[in-house]
Amino acid sequence: MEIYLDSNATTRVLPAAQRAALAVMTNDFGNPSSTHSAGLRSRAVLDGVRATARRVMGASRGRLLFTSGATEGIHTAVLSALTSLRHRFADAGESPRLLLYGATEHKAVPEALQHWNDLLGTHLELLAIPVGPDGRHDLRWLRTHTNQAALVCTMAANNETGVISDLDGIAQALQGSPALWLVDSVQALGKLPLRLDDLPIDYAPCSGHKLFAPKGVGLLYVRDGAPLTPVFTGGGQEEGLRAGTENMAGIAALGAVLSAIEEGTVFQPSSMLAAFRSQLVAALREAFPGLELNAPLDCSLPTTLNFSVPGLSSKLLLDLFDSAGLRVSAGSACGASNAQPSYVLEAMGLPEWQVASAVRLSFDAGADSGMIHEARIRIWTCGESLRSNCLTPEPSENLTPPELVTRFYVDGACCYLVADSASGRCVVIDPLPELTAQLAQWFRCRGYLLAAVLDTHSHGDHASSGHALRNALSPSQWEPNDCAPLGWPVGSEAIALGQHRLTRLAIPGHTKDSTAYLLHRGPTLSFAFVGDTVMPGGLGRSDFAQSAPLEFLSSLRKLEQVVGPDLLLLPGHDYDNRFACTLRTERIAQPLLTRALTQQTDPREFAVAKADLEREIAATEYQTMACGARVDKCDKEGSVELDRHGLEKLLAEGKRPLLVDVREAFEQRWFGLVPEFNGQVQRQAAPASTIVNAFQCWLTQPETPVVFFCRSGNRSANAARALRRLGASQTWSLEGGLALWPKATSDATAGSAAVTALE
Repeated sequence: MEIYLDSNATTRVLPAAQRAALAVMTNDFGNPSSTHSAGLRSRAVLDGVRATARRVMGASRGRLLFTSGATEGIHTAVLSALTSLRHRFADAGESPRLLLYGATEHKAVPEALQHWNDLLGTHLELLAIPVGPDGRHDLRWLRTHTNQAALVCTMAANNETGVISDLDGIAQALQGSPALWLVDSVQALGKLPLRLDDLPIDYAPCSGHKLFAPKGVGLLYVRDGAPLTPVFTGGGQEEGLRAGTENMAGIAALGAVLSAIEEGTVFQPSSMLAAFRSQLVAALREAFPGLELNAPLDCSLPTTLNFSVPGLSSKLLLDLFDSAGLRVSAGSACGASNAQPSYVLEAMGLPEWQVASAVRLSFDAGADSGMIHEARIRIWTCGESLRSNCLTPEPSENLTPPELVTRFYVDGACCYLVADSASGRCVVIDPLPELTAQLAQWFRCRGYLLAAVLDTHSHGDHASSGHALRNALSPSQWEPNDCAPLGWPVGSEAIALGQHRLTRLAIPGHTKDSTAYLLHRGPTLSFAFVGDTVMPGGLGRSDFAQSAPLEFLSSLRKLEQVVGPDLLLLPGHDYDNRFACTLRTERIAQPLLTRALTQQTDPREFAVAKADLEREIAATEYQTMACGARVDKCDKEGSVELDRHGLEKLLAEGKRPLLVDVREAFEQRWFGLVPEFNGQVQRQAAPASTIVNAFQCWLTQPETPVVFFCRSGNRSANAARALRRLGASQTWSLEGGLALWPKATSDATAGSAAVTALE
């Protein structure tokens, strides 16, 4: 069962609202502008909903327009305020020069301000009203700026944190100001008394879909005397102030919700919602010790929680919660696809780690005790899943054994952990400072011995984080020895890891000290960690002060002689998420590498040609320095998505595809949602972070179709493209992932364990 805890993004549609919408679509479907009986019935519906809205919003006076939603209402208000400037201040010596908006406003507000300010040529200065650590506006700052403001925009309650604005304090700060006042009331309607008759609010936009109504309907309150310029003109609807035939289905649905609010019998009272929130906070604190709330509860909506967990990114937490069937978010749904840090939390001055880890949990006023109890159970299992994978400081008795090679990925850079579970020894290759705390936690949790921390090359712009990792561990957790500059133990020919061993191979070029580390099992080579010498789609750049461009060619030939054309090479950077490459694959993709390995160039010609490729290399998509010029963007694999019909076709042809779950182990541990099929399939778990361990096996069985899946289809598509690039043509990604797959089953054992723990 899905538990929806993202109600600040949108809500389900109330059953009564569904019935009301259906009624006007099937029975009272007349145009409310028509004068016949059908039109008059629709007009009655329209007028009735408007009257109910006035009572719920505390707006017996002023104009109340039906809109498509809050964004339209915001634009209408901003346009109205700015177009009125000329005549409002025609006799004044000086016009206001500022447009003020809360630093934590929904992006629709500053974007609308900038849009109309540019389009109308008003040339006003936009300034953000600062907020304190509690998320509330700085009223002292506001008072010093209101006399110069044409429009002040604040929200009644914040969509990310739930923080309730001090509207009375803002009203006092605006006394004597020429500014008009816009209050985004989207999150407040139905949760707080708006008191529009009592406050000098000029504009108050709302959206229906945040309040159990369908998407595409909203309201805009305009105070008596406040200027109003229509965005749409045409048929004269809404007294000529908002043209376009009214969305009667949406309006009727919104009316049903407003009636339910007015009756007070459908939704939970604030006291009960606050009690539910307290139960969820307790469950979260038990599951994630050290959890920080990002907004004070005493001045926040009782249905909203925003929290962070030390050491865990919001993406990891979202994947974890989603695997448990808990639908939460990292902030505003409108900005979720941009994957940027929350500007709301940044404006509150929260530490960087809290901003990076933030998760928003929001339930609706129709929540009941059964749903909250089930949510608590799943939150508990989320915490246990993290503990079993050493992702929290608390020990667990159910540790998942590590794979031989684990890849950590930070903005295109790769760090590798090579661990031998039999001997308890491991090596870290190319450590990254962002991972120091996570890796240290991994060692403390598992009790493994760190045999070495190795870099594949020196860095001109920063020191290795290997020393920081060692310092984060107790002396008993790492092997004491003298180390060469890149971390290799002095006097050692190899580093033993149980049945495996690491050796090194000097491959100067990218830097003078560039080194490949070769992982052996007996006489067999398993992997080569090649740093930035060879990457999927490119060669490491050799234009640094510490580079050796004239030695690059001989190093490539030496590497091929030692590892051969088909050994999996694990790079230091992987900008396209292809996990691994081989010299055979890269020779096909990179003409310069082909010339190098077929004796068609000499060291100087190679260096010159390579320098041409590296001239004016652009920054990466992460705005970091690119460590190589990519000549193949790894985008030629074509579509890898396989829909349900395609999978059924494979089964009908008698093939037994291998279905591979690439979600991380903490997602699979308790919540093994897997697609159901009418035919027989093979199944395997291969998390994206450890998937390279299975690549060689799949490449040696080309006749077996491999179908990857994950939550959304993104990670599985990366895996499918990577394996295709290496030569496995029958590799696919389940279209849309589990989110769009029609049937799934889950492991219920976690739930029963959690009930025992909670009760």
